[in-house]
Amino acid sequence: MEVTKDISLKSYNTFGIDAKAQFFIEINSLEDLKAGLQLDGYPNKFVLSGGSNMLITDDVNALVMHINLKGKEVIEESDDNVILKIMAGENWHQMVLWTLDNGYGGLENMSLIPGNTGTAPIQNIGAYGVELKDNFVSCEAMHIETQTLKTFSKKDCQFGYRDSFFKNEGKGKFIITSVTFQLSKNNHKKNTSYGAIEAELERMGISNPTIKDISNAVIAIRQSKLPDPAVLGNSGSFFKNPVISIEEYNKFIALHPEAPSYKITDESFKIPAGWLIEQCGFKGKRFGDAGIHKNQALVLVNHGTATGQEILNLAYRIIDEVKKKFGISISPEVNIIK
Repeated sequence: MEVTKDISLKSYNTFGIDAKAQFFIEINSLEDLKAGLQLDGYPNKFVLSGGSNMLITDDVNALVMHINLKGKEVIEESDDNVILKIMAGENWHQMVLWTLDNGYGGLENMSLIPGNTGTAPIQNIGAYGVELKDNFVSCEAMHIETQTLKTFSKKDCQFGYRDSFFKNEGKGKFIITSVTFQLSKNNHKKNTSYGAIEAELERMGISNPTIKDISNAVIAIRQSKLPDPAVLGNSGSFFKNPVISIEEYNKFIALHPEAPSYKITDESFKIPAGWLIEQCGFKGKRFGDAGIHKNQALVLVNHGTATGQEILNLAYRIIDEVKKKFGISISPEVNIIK
């Protein structure tokens, strides 16, 4: 394990921000992780995984520890289900494709989500009616101060909408090293009712889809809406969809009856942030090299040489305009690294 200096992080974050790491090490094993956390002379340490849910706004004056833990293992198996342990450094989408190739169902709606498996529980990632918690069993995480491993159950993780223990009380205290899922082998619970999946399957001429068909439909939908980070720097959806109270919702929908919305509970509704942003006229706009994607207003993009601060300034501008026009507060889904 070698510590290097002044390493560009451009290829380590999906926004393609050309910030520098003051110091950098690659973490390829649990032993590397323990040793890295115990290194003296580096008071500031920064954990970096797939770099997909973050916006770096400046050089990182710390020891950047790139989590590259690899491995996929069948822990337990029955006729109907399989329990898998996936190491944190495994690419999420490639891991999902691997589960489908093996006939395991449950993650297909979350195909093509960028990033690595270890960061998925932090955000409780989700797409098209399915969230990570739906198939989650547990995860292992290393305590940063003591370098001991702890197993977190689903209850321990306190999952919420794009939220978890690791974004709140556990923030900065643990590094997730592996995630364990329970997936189906037979009688898959297929979710095709959310979003445009049914329409895409119909377009593909499929009436009785397999889990692989659902994955292909999701991939096609996402590719039509979302830019490839390798071509146009982005971090997927930049903003969370706001959840408002029924009182706020009644006032909002009376003024904007055409607005899409989703009932969460009897007392709360979700409003698509992309719709709010588009109504403010931002979709497809460009401000220097910072911009909003032409097909999806939720996605902020780097057209080439935008700095993280320029993209953040654009995000603040969008937040202000949405609040001014609709009285609704939206907030970033990505982690802002300052």
